Amino acid sequence: MSEPRDLLIEIGTEELPPKALPRLSQAFADGLEKGLEAAALSFSGIRAWAAPRRLALLVKDLPPAQEDREIVRRGPALKAAFDDDGCPTQAAIGFARSCGVEVEQLDQLETKKGSWLSFRAVEKGRPVAELVPELVRKALAGLPIPKRMRWGDRDDEFVRPVHWVVLLFGDQVVDATILGVKADRYTRGHRFHHPQAMYIAEPEAYLPLLETEGRVLADFAARREAIRAQVLEQAAQLGGQALIDEALLDEVTALVEWPVAIAGRFDSEFLQVPSEALISSMQDHQKYFPVTDARGALLPHFVTVANLVSKDPEQIRAGNERVIRPRLADAAFFWNQDRKKPLESYAEGLRNMVFQDRLGTLYDKQQRIARLATRIATDLGANVGYAERAAQLCKCDLLTSMVYEFPELQGIMGRYYAIESGEPEEVATAIEEHYRPRYAGDGLPATRTGQALALADRIDSLVGIFAIGQAPSGDKDPFALRRAALGVVRICIEGGLDIDLVELLDHAAGAFDDSLGAPKVIDTVFDYVAERLRGYYQERGVEHDVVEAVLATRPTRLLDIDRRIQACRAFRLLPEAASLAAANKRIGNILRKAGQGVSGEVKHSLLQDEAEQQLARQVEALGADVIPLMDEGRYEEALKQLAGLRDAVDHFFDQVMVMADDEGLRRNRLALLQQIRQLFLRVADLSLLQS
Repeated sequence: MSEPRDLLIEIGTEELPPKALPRLSQAFADGLEKGLEAAALSFSGIRAWAAPRRLALLVKDLPPAQEDREIVRRGPALKAAFDDDGCPTQAAIGFARSCGVEVEQLDQLETKKGSWLSFRAVEKGRPVAELVPELVRKALAGLPIPKRMRWGDRDDEFVRPVHWVVLLFGDQVVDATILGVKADRYTRGHRFHHPQAMYIAEPEAYLPLLETEGRVLADFAARREAIRAQVLEQAAQLGGQALIDEALLDEVTALVEWPVAIAGRFDSEFLQVPSEALISSMQDHQKYFPVTDARGALLPHFVTVANLVSKDPEQIRAGNERVIRPRLADAAFFWNQDRKKPLESYAEGLRNMVFQDRLGTLYDKQQRIARLATRIATDLGANVGYAERAAQLCKCDLLTSMVYEFPELQGIMGRYYAIESGEPEEVATAIEEHYRPRYAGDGLPATRTGQALALADRIDSLVGIFAIGQAPSGDKDPFALRRAALGVVRICIEGGLDIDLVELLDHAAGAFDDSLGAPKVIDTVFDYVAERLRGYYQERGVEHDVVEAVLATRPTRLLDIDRRIQACRAFRLLPEAASLAAANKRIGNILRKAGQGVSGEVKHSLLQDEAEQQLARQVEALGADVIPLMDEGRYEEALKQLAGLRDAVDHFFDQVMVMADDEGLRRNRLALLQQIRQLFLRVADLSLLQS
């Protein structure tokens, strides 16, 4: 077979959707990889490149054809294939005919189950050049494109019109038509710097050719880092630091082929507006990178990224400065208008904003949050007055002009407007904090008032939405309940809040109309939060069986669950852990078979064998020591002490017949085992720990 060659695929298009570009590129590579593997074609790797007007793949070391493979078809058993005279039966003749040969050309196949007629043939491997076009079509058809478009008079559909296609296997063009375009070896350079077609001699020449002659950085990752470096350099020349949002960096990378960073400035008078509003305006509307000083204060500068090398960069700078001014002027106008009345004056308007048809308005939700937040603040020993006041104001900024224009500033502007209205600092801070965490990895509320408010908001949504039967299903989660539940988990565990979740769910359910039957979903909501808890620990590398062992005992305090999990992780490292876990499993099985009649205290007068007497004494002594530890949440210390039961438990099972004929002895021994099991169950069901 000939030497392997590289395969280059490029789909040249009009400008692709910037936010979707990385996803499209990765999906294209994944789809082609699956196709190559399904076709039994080996390769050493796939490189994916993406720019605004192209998706490209380089497959390394692809063989020129599939390997030949032997095909073995099993026919009828020999006993059924020939009659007593050795003549072929209709079964043998029919099988031979289906294989296109005579019976005499068939082989015999010997297996443990018997002997069979068989047909062996070699299937010739197909050339890669024949396979590639269909593999590319399937990969493109599988891209995550919500709405495909047509262009011209063609029936072909894609995310954007396709203008050229490159299919190059080694130095040979693959004969194919993809999305209505005949494949060749000519790519296109930068739309302005080099719009002419460029000849690609071989796949490896593609990337350097585009960069040196075509003025296109086709490698998304390299282009991204080039933009980062240029933006940082421009900011440093201004004496500041660039604020680089990673999502914005991705978007800008997907917008340009040949990035050139250019710094600009705006009037310093706009710095009187909260910096978050200016930053949102620059990032979201203009795709600019803001600049701050060493202390993090916003400077009157920005960095934009052009898509070409201009002969007159001053014109680009001036144009961007001219465009940003009205945007910042709008933000200043909203800021000044919103402050003309106190934040609480917006509350009445919430009566006209529906949260959910059956759950009422945002005003109703705000009242429920206030009721629950004061309860949580009481449990936490926080300032109840602050919690109630913050709750009464927490949604008011949704009606301000600034948040209407910049929805991502909800809570942030509420804090500013609360301070402007003379509210206490902690109340203002809590208004912003109650939205945290907004996303995975986001910071948590730092104040007790913020924690109370954040929990109240999420728990109210969870109970209410479950009560009306709109729990998340599949990918549908319109009220972001998965994120809300995970937020509850993080706030309680990472915030160190030792509060009972079931009690909070019950209190929240009491605020809804009786017709909704909210109390009936308390257990369901708790289980839903527990499911998010499983994912939370999985991401942190906590063993699945440890989590299940703790959740099996159904503790209702999330912080308490975390303490138990950490204790079980420490316990399983002890040399006694495996033996005691096995013993717990054995005890559980014995008690389960014994049924519901196992109860009562252990009667020492019925302890006959030395092994059971020793175990009973040790259990009683340890119980007196470890139960107070468990009540204080000191589970790790308690389990370390309980580990001392191993030898006594092992000795008991070696020497004592639990299911004795004498009913009194049997019940007493079962009661002893029940006592042991209940001690461990105060932490976790250790029988679920895997060895």
